[in-house]
Amino acid sequence: MELNDKQIQILETAEKLFSENGFDGASVRQIAKAAEVNIAMISYYFGSKEKLLESLFLYRMSDFKMQLESVISKNTSYIETLDAIIALIVKRVHRNRRTHKIINFEYSNSCRQIDFESYLEQKKENLKVIETFVKNGQKEGVFIKNVNINLLTPTILGTYFHFYYNKKYYKTLLNLEDDNSIEQYVHNELTHHIQNTVKALLTYDK
Repeated sequence: MELNDKQIQILETAEKLFSENGFDGASVRQIAKAAEVNIAMISYYFGSKEKLLESLFLYRMSDFKMQLESVISKNTSYIETLDAIIALIVKRVHRNRRTHKIINFEYSNSCRQIDFESYLEQKKENLKVIETFVKNGQKEGVFIKNVNINLLTPTILGTYFHFYYNKKYYKTLLNLEDDNSIEQYVHNELTHHIQNTVKALLTYDK
């Protein structure tokens, strides 16, 4: 998905406003003002607010498959590669958490006329990459065969989002003093916990 600097500026501004105010609470006029562009430019590039949101989803997912394949292609062990995949997923979802918040809300809104087809196709393609990696690991005897591959990503994302959406509680519980402390915790302790959890699921044979 190739975008120019002005399109990216509009998308990132829309992401911030959609996340803070909701899709209905952020008008094209507000987005244009915050992005320092005119309304006509948003209409020219995206057509409508719904198409703008669809473009935002694709923009945030556009290079994920390529990054996954790059991690998997490196000459490392299956366990090391698995750790790298999980670290990549956590890093990306943390960086793009605003978009994920919007997606989770809008996808569950049956009244919204937003086309999620391209977004869902990309998700399926990403899952295929992970599925192929795990199945190859199973053939090599590294991973057990009795595991639900489709639920690995929800395990990763569910753990992350439970932590992040309850960060006020965890700041007190874990003595995290500020946002920087949370950043460090996400990329270290939380990531390591998720890595250990998924490795246990893939290697523990009852």
